[in-house]
Amino acid sequence: MKFRFKDLSKPEKTRFILVAVIIFICLLLGILVPIVFPGTQFANIIDNSIGKYFNLWDFFKNNYITILESLATVIFIWIIYKVLIILISIFIKKGHRSETVGNLVMSSIKYIAVIAAVFLILSAWNVQTPTLLAGAGIIGLAISFGAQSLIEDIFAGLFIIFEKQFSVGDVIQINDFRGIVKEVGLRITKFEDINGDIKIINNSDIRGAINSSNVLSQAISEVSISYSEDIVKFEDMMRENLKTMKEKISTIKKGPFFDGIEKFGDSSITIRVVAWTNEIDRLYTIRELNKQLKILFDTKKIEMPFPQVVVHKGETN
Repeated sequence: MKFRFKDLSKPEKTRFILVAVIIFICLLLGILVPIVFPGTQFANIIDNSIGKYFNLWDFFKNNYITILESLATVIFIWIIYKVLIILISIFIKKGHRSETVGNLVMSSIKYIAVIAAVFLILSAWNVQTPTLLAGAGIIGLAISFGAQSLIEDIFAGLFIIFEKQFSVGDVIQINDFRGIVKEVGLRITKFEDINGDIKIINNSDIRGAINSSNVLSQAISEVSISYSEDIVKFEDMMRENLKTMKEKISTIKKGPFFDGIEKFGDSSITIRVVAWTNEIDRLYTIRELNKQLKILFDTKKIEMPFPQVVVHKGETN
């Protein structure tokens, strides 16, 4: 969560300002007193207490070469990182599996760059990095026993990528949730549902996922017509006019086709029209099919009956 001073309550603002003032005063005392009052008892007291932590001038004077080397290391690593990110972005194709792999590689490069920068800076400050690596290995081994879920997430993420289970842009259903894959990371995967909300799922928790984007999906429109319609003439009319409907609905990849009578209702016959489209466009295609069929029926004077109740009045003696 982003820190914003205006969101703090009045007591929190007071405490924040008080701490900031104390830190600022200590910083001024540590820096200015030895310079303004050199050789005095007050300067000696400050030098031997907080001055040890805020004597920035001596720190820079004694270590400026190391500081410059550290800054050069950070800039060099940052440039290498940006160049690699740009090169990877060039080879990523939008909506393809390469985008998923590219995101994974970029995420890995970011972590590697930070780790490399830390170890190079520590080397510049004469820290024994082999000893540090050995210690980090022992600590990492100890942490790994308590971070099994993290390791499971990482391995699950790698299997998702390399087994081509799904990629960025695919429509996935997991239990009752259905959404579009927005990002696949080393630890988590982000999905966007039909409302635009982002759902974040740990990779190890993704089980039994159904990928609806591997093949074209059916967009099915069911509409009712009157029993009084001549079904043979109706079928001929549908087949003639459905040929031009694909031109009006750009998301249709195959069809649409008249699929026959679906069922007989109380006051109407339900017919079925089927088209094939990408899963991400399925709902939109169904709505457009419904619209175009209504326009067609209005033009051809095809009756679309609504539920009616017929009352028979019995004879009275």
